[in-house]
Amino acid sequence: MLNIDELKFDEKGLIPAIVVDADSKKVLTLAYMNKESLEISMEKGLTCFYSRSRNKLWLKGETSGNFQHIVSITADCDKDALTVVVKKDGPACHTGNDTCFFNEVWQSDELTEFSTEGLYALLEGRKKDLPEGSYTTYLFQKGIDKILKKVGEECTEVIIAGKANDKAETVYEVADLMYHVMVMMVEMGIEVSDIKNELASRHVIDKKVKQEKMTGN
Repeated sequence: MLNIDELKFDEKGLIPAIVVDADSKKVLTLAYMNKESLEISMEKGLTCFYSRSRNKLWLKGETSGNFQHIVSITADCDKDALTVVVKKDGPACHTGNDTCFFNEVWQSDELTEFSTEGLYALLEGRKKDLPEGSYTTYLFQKGIDKILKKVGEECTEVIIAGKANDKAETVYEVADLMYHVMVMMVEMGIEVSDIKNELASRHVIDKKVKQEKMTGN
C-alpha cells in the first residue's frame, strides 16, 4: 500500500483527483486534493477536496447531501494524480447532472459501443436541450402521463409478439419497451445504477433462498 508521503503534490500542494462512479464507471468530476483533504477523505471514507477558487477544504455533500462514499483511491504511475472510485448519494455536478462531464464535444459513430448508460445520458441530453423534431423531445414535452401510456402500449406489444413465438418481433418490441422505460426513468430521476442496485439486492436474496432450500432450513 502506497504511503501518501510518496505522492507528488504540485507547487501549490495539490494533486488532481479523478472521481469515478463505482457502478456506472463514468467519470464524475475532476477535483483537487491537498494532503489534509486526502487524509480527511481516508479517515471519513468520504471525498474531501480543496477548492482552488475559495482556497479552502470542502467535504462533498456537506451542504447538498450528495456525499461520495469512497471505495478506493489509486495513484498513477508517476504518483502525481489520483483516481477515486466512489458510490454516490446523488448528482456529482452542482448543475444537478449525474456527472460534470455532459457537454459532448465529439464522438465516433463507428467506435462508440452501445450501453444503457450511454442511452440514458443521451436521453438526459434530450430532456435538457429539447431539440426540435425529436420524438424524445415530444415525449418529455407531453409529460409523464404520455410517457406511461407509451410504456403500457409497448408492454402489450411485447406480450403479443411473445405469444406468437416470434423471436425477431419480440426483440424489436422489447427494445421499444426498454427505450420508453428509460425515458420514464429520466423523467422520474431514476438512474440506471438504481435499477442495477435493486437487481443486485434481489440476486443476494435469491441466492440465500436457494441455499436455504438446499440445506433444508
